[in-house]
Amino acid sequence: MLIFAACGDDAASTTTTATTVIETTTTSQATTTTSISTTTSTTAAPTTSVPATTTTAGGSDLPGEPIDFGPAAGDTLAVIGVAHDDVLNLRAAPGADQDIVGEIPPTYDGLTALGQTRQLPGSFWIGVDYEGTEGWVNLRFIGYLGDTTDATQMVIDDFGEVPGAETMLDLGFIVAESFASEEPVSDIVLVVAPTVGDLGEITYDVIGLGDDAVRGVRVHVFGDPIVEAFTLNAVEVTTLCGRGVDAGACV
Repeated sequence: MLIFAACGDDAASTTTTATTVIETTTTSQATTTTSISTTTSTTAAPTTSVPATTTTAGGSDLPGEPIDFGPAAGDTLAVIGVAHDDVLNLRAAPGADQDIVGEIPPTYDGLTALGQTRQLPGSFWIGVDYEGTEGWVNLRFIGYLGDTTDATQMVIDDFGEVPGAETMLDLGFIVAESFASEEPVSDIVLVVAPTVGDLGEITYDVIGLGDDAVRGVRVHVFGDPIVEAFTLNAVEVTTLCGRGVDAGACV
């Protein structure tokens, strides 16, 4: 069972996609893949209205413990690993039970870190500014965008041929899966749903590669439509960094 939203996260909905690959607690990973059938359901979580005025991430009575860890004040951050039909909740204070003061799109890349991190049991929360509203987000779904490179030939070499599939969903998944690790098992999350024009397009985040500097990769797949199928046209890969970026490389 491939799950396109991490269990126990602070996302507003859960999207589940059934596949024939190995079942894990968050997603599926295998070296070979058969066709993927999908069934999607979305359950909205309670939300609160967004305030008209800016809130603050500070305060002396915040949950958790302050720690000297996480993004520095002024760092520009991106949302990672959040499903295409979900959002990352901006909370008034650290914790998934706090009031929601904003809903951040799954590929938003303009968050500003406030230089505050707090540790709760099982999670870390950081203070951020989202378009003028300050609040707290789960660090699990935040990273730095590194370089974007053309990985088309590398993927073709890995498959031994130009890969193809019946749908862009299938093609995007098998390409994204080729970047995943087996230990730790990566989460493969659909962050931009497939579209089809002159080319098909789809984007997956592959999160969890066993490197604390590299959180994962964002895999943008282009496909050539042919009769009742798609073949790979191009693959662009963006590195998702955990600690920061220097000249496009994770630090």
